[in-house]
Amino acid sequence: MSSEILINVTPSETRAVVVENGVLQEVFIERSEHRGLVGNIYKGKVCRVLPGMQAAFVEIGLSRAAFLHASDISIPKGQSGDLKEAPRITPPITSLLREGDELLVQVIKDPMGSKGARLTTQLSASSRYLVYMPEAEGIGISLKIEGEEERERLKNCLSELLGEQQGGYILRTAAEGVTDAELQADLEFLHRLWEKLRQRVTSTQCGEALYQDLPLTLRALRDLFSPEIERIRIDAAETFKEAQQFAEGFMPECAARLEHYRGDRPLFDLFGVEDEIQKALDRKVPLKSGGYVIFDQTEAMTTVDVNTGGFVGHKNLEETIFKTNLEAAQAIARQLRVRNLGGIIIIDFIDMEEVSHREQVLRTFEKAMQMDRAKHNICAVSELGLVEMTRKRTRESLGHILCEPCPCCDGRGYTKNVETVCYEIFREILRESRQYESKQFLVLASQDVIDRLNDEDSTKVAELEQFIGKPILFQCEPQYGREQFNVVLM
Repeated sequence: MSSEILINVTPSETRAVVVENGVLQEVFIERSEHRGLVGNIYKGKVCRVLPGMQAAFVEIGLSRAAFLHASDISIPKGQSGDLKEAPRITPPITSLLREGDELLVQVIKDPMGSKGARLTTQLSASSRYLVYMPEAEGIGISLKIEGEEERERLKNCLSELLGEQQGGYILRTAAEGVTDAELQADLEFLHRLWEKLRQRVTSTQCGEALYQDLPLTLRALRDLFSPEIERIRIDAAETFKEAQQFAEGFMPECAARLEHYRGDRPLFDLFGVEDEIQKALDRKVPLKSGGYVIFDQTEAMTTVDVNTGGFVGHKNLEETIFKTNLEAAQAIARQLRVRNLGGIIIIDFIDMEEVSHREQVLRTFEKAMQMDRAKHNICAVSELGLVEMTRKRTRESLGHILCEPCPCCDGRGYTKNVETVCYEIFREILRESRQYESKQFLVLASQDVIDRLNDEDSTKVAELEQFIGKPILFQCEPQYGREQFNVVLM
């Protein structure tokens, strides 16, 4: 499979995308005014403890207080156990924190919508091959490293390098096949980094950051690069030099694949990335067969609905539905990555009568989701024929980053029709005619509402004028939305 990372840099925004076989798979966006916070470490102050929620709110210098759950609070060594042990029993939040306490916290989820950032006191620092957790104990290995011999080799190698040193470590997927010397360099880098953080704690004020994660360009190299990536193209000279220095120092195997793009055409236009991003903002995703998939994202969950659309098939209805669902399964897996949809996701495939068809569609979807970096869990088909799944959400979805609620419908996705608004105007005129004395009424409304009042509803307006005994005048306000109107007493 041919894979590339494309990085587009402007003074106000950096965008990184993963393209496989010429098709967009993942999008990462970082704006200078709204940099992602995941991985940042702050010195925080507890401003409120909520025993009923087993949580606390912590001030870390953001516009909204961040959220810290009791299960994300580290327990002193000796009580928390090993990385391999069963989940611990979480003590009451009141026994762990009090208002006014100062503590070091790390962001594990960016602020989303009306919710503040989510925090943990189980601090960690990441490098190319390792994740270091000073408050934990033991060694963990990424599940994506499947070979048992390689897992055992890596674990033994890291154990020898650590000796008597304390702390918890996770070997990342990128560690597969690395040498002892490379692991040693990564280990020394993490220990130097952590020592600098410890030294800064006393001089740092509450609400200030002790550590900020790498900018998007360097994070893309660290987290997205794999042996399957053939090229990494960057269209900004300065950013390319920074990436080169970073790669030569920490990722020599990546340095040779870096490329400074100097073409006249915008980098993202080479693979139609801009068009794909625009399509990822639409509710409706067309399928090649003629069917389509509808994505509806709400605060509670995301629902996905599959329809045959214009696909009529060639054999019978069951075969038509089966082929549409197979195509939709692959399209949905890709769209979840591109749109970065997380949380609870409910997929309504078209009902299939044959059990073998249902199982094959589910297997196809599970296989397509194996390429997803985000942790996810897919349940079996429910009694209602729905596929339920969860996908870990650490940052805003693409739609939430690039869009905002429509000012006309306030995010509902629909507006009142012209007829409804006209009848609301009639009721408002009746209401005001009974409460206030006036010689006449002036209605201010949008053009399409005024047109209907003067045309289709002109008879109703005349009847209303006769009923209230006062004339009604109309005036168009070009800046008004359809649902906006005012009834002025004159």
